[in-house]
Amino acid sequence: MTLYPASGLEPTHVSDTGLDAVTGAFSYSGRAIATALTNSGRQVRTLTGHPSRANGANDIEIRPLDFDDQIGLVRSLEGVTTLYNTYWVRFAHQRIDHDQAVENSRALFQAARRAGVERIIHVSITHPSIDSPLPYFRGKIGRASCRERV
Repeated sequence: MTLYPASGLEPTHVSDTGLDAVTGAFSYSGRAIATALTNSGRQVRTLTGHPSRANGANDIEIRPLDFDDQIGLVRSLEGVTTLYNTYWVRFAHQRIDHDQAVENSRALFQAARRAGVERIIHVSITHPSIDSPLPYFRGKIGRASCRERV
C-alpha cells in the first residue's frame, strides 16, 4: 500500500494496516460488509453522511463523507488498506442526482488514490447501460468510467 502524507511529499510504502473503510456502514449493505469485516478481525472506519445511525456501533470509527472536502476525504482514508464503496443514490433528490453521484464517486476514488488505499471494492448493479432509459442505470456507467480515469 502506498500512503501519501498530508504534506503531499513522496509516498511511503507500508503493508496491510488491518484497517478497512466502508462507506455507509450503517446502511443495509454497508452494515453487512462492516459486520463481516469486524467479525474477521479487521478494524473498520466508516465514511458516512448519517453518523446518527450508528446505534451503538462502538467498534466502528466514524468519519464524515463530505465530497466537497477533498482534503478531509484523504485524511479519512489515510491508513486504510481497502475501501468498500456502497455509495450511490437511488433516486434524484434535491441537489443530488445521478450525474452528481458520478462526480461524488470520482472525488471519493481520487481521495482514495491520494491516501494510498491499496484496493477499492465497489458494490454496484449488474448490466448498467448508457442506453438505458433509467438514469440510475446510465449513472452506473458514468461511475464505472470514473474508476478508469482515476
